Amino acid sequence: MTVALINPGILRWARERARIGPDRLAKSASVTPERILRWEEGIDKPTFKQAQEIARKLHIPFGYLFLSHPPEEKLPIPDLRRIGDHPIGEISADLFDLLADTLYKHDWYRDYLIEQGEEKLPFIGRFDPDADPKKIAADMTTTLSLTLADREGVRSWEQFYDLLVRRAETAGIWVMRSGIVANNTHRSLEIDEFRGFAICDDLAPLVFINGNDAKAAQIFTLVHEMAHLWIGKSGISNIPLDRPVNGHGNDSEKICNAVAAEVLVPEKPFLKKWEEKIWQEEHSPEDTISGSAAFFRVSTVVIARRALDLGLIEWPLFVDFYQRQKEKWQKRREEQGGGNFFKTLPVRYGRRFTEAVVRSTFDQSLLMRDAGRMLNISPSRIQPLADQIGVG
Repeated sequence: MTVALINPGILRWARERARIGPDRLAKSASVTPERILRWEEGIDKPTFKQAQEIARKLHIPFGYLFLSHPPEEKLPIPDLRRIGDHPIGEISADLFDLLADTLYKHDWYRDYLIEQGEEKLPFIGRFDPDADPKKIAADMTTTLSLTLADREGVRSWEQFYDLLVRRAETAGIWVMRSGIVANNTHRSLEIDEFRGFAICDDLAPLVFINGNDAKAAQIFTLVHEMAHLWIGKSGISNIPLDRPVNGHGNDSEKICNAVAAEVLVPEKPFLKKWEEKIWQEEHSPEDTISGSAAFFRVSTVVIARRALDLGLIEWPLFVDFYQRQKEKWQKRREEQGGGNFFKTLPVRYGRRFTEAVVRSTFDQSLLMRDAGRMLNISPSRIQPLADQIGVG
């Protein structure tokens, strides 16, 4: 058999970029893990068939394996991710491909909105990045028509989260929530790599939430990413609730965190409620957190983080509380099923976008084949999807 004269360094780069271990890659090529390592060391070479299968598994063009150096890859939007004071730097194949797929959809949807005669949204970039977070939060709250009474109209923070998404979509913000690349369930998005990202556009502003994160944390990410739209700064974020935002170059992340906290848990009513609960519950922080979470319809972790930032509780208590809640989230996630595909799709790609693609298919301005590509499904599934979402 003819061997493929691949660059062993490129093979190692591509495998690490895809975050795939030698064992897993070996199964794809029907060889032993030791054989993969021999290819990476240049001791041995794969056949062309094996090299093609490897390239497919590693999500790279086949020709990449023959390059002398890894290609320079740049993210299409600013990378705001940090570990401490330092940029992360490393970017997985899954994140690259997710962004490429999202931007492909975004280009089409923006043209669609122009054809529909949609007007530019006035709140995109309305504030400077160094503006007062409370003023940004007040404007966002007004734009979303959000009031404390809205919290009384829902039974849980999960319902409040859904309400926030609906209000965002009504305001013209495109919200995507997914834990996979396209519709590939074998390509799961790592929350350690990113929590969400925002694309500022005055016609089609987009917020993407990593669906693998706990829903209790997603609600904070949603508002954090929307804050990026208000200050006109696109970017990819990885700020979890259990980590302080430190260092230079993270000013926009600090502001967006402060805005999210104020939108979800306004300081004045929160302090009033906290004092009431502390008095009623005999200074029990956990009971106070639970009571405040029930009132504001956010998760207890969001309340605990707000209390921490306002100096009401100490860091060790917050971290201990967060870890215990995290274990509960993980258990709930393991117990949940996959859900109905046709109900999940509009959540994954956004209700307004999904409906726009389906409508364009039925009015014959978009080929069925192209609609399938846009929604990452076979054309035969367009009609069942239309029936599910009530578009025909």
